[in-house]
Amino acid sequence: MSKRNPYVGDTRTRQAKAQGFPARSVFKLEEIDRRLNLFRGVRRVVDLGAAPGSWSLYAATKVGTAGHVLSIDLKEIDQAFPPNVRVVQGDALSLTSDVLSAVAPFDLVLSDMAPNTSGNKSLDQLRSAELFLRAVEVSRIFGREGSSFVGKLFMSWEFEAIRKTVGEAFQQVRVLRPEGTRKQSTELFLVGLGLRRLSRETTQAG
Repeated sequence: MSKRNPYVGDTRTRQAKAQGFPARSVFKLEEIDRRLNLFRGVRRVVDLGAAPGSWSLYAATKVGTAGHVLSIDLKEIDQAFPPNVRVVQGDALSLTSDVLSAVAPFDLVLSDMAPNTSGNKSLDQLRSAELFLRAVEVSRIFGREGSSFVGKLFMSWEFEAIRKTVGEAFQQVRVLRPEGTRKQSTELFLVGLGLRRLSRETTQAG
């Protein structure tokens, strides 16, 4: 028997669906965009772990018809998108992905990925950190110089080291906890602004 989603009836979920988005997570990206003007000058976006599709759909409205959004997830995405979104079912974190390289360089890399929670807080934090750092690596390899990155992370003792890693790759680092984040959640978002040319070249050389 499938479990009922406890968040289906909450206010933000209803608001998201009323606006045509499949999940309430859209409001987190909307707030980050509003606070940082994230999509200014952005035309090429990749959404890593995109299911159920709210972030990709929001990005599509921001980049316009001349822009392009690559939406990738291991799961099938049922959301209907406008023509400027390409949906790919596959490994969003494959650094040798022909799909990524065919569209790169990206102006913005998005990752709202989170591990399937196990009930073991330390293990979940470790898996979250691994996903986050792999997403940063995608940004370093496939992002253009000066591009931006947004990634979700579960707060843990590794936070300062992870923030330092982002700071080595980007000129600016911002840490945000959007208003729509549930009170019991330990998630936050690290935003890297201005991808450095040196870090990208170093990654490729390694």
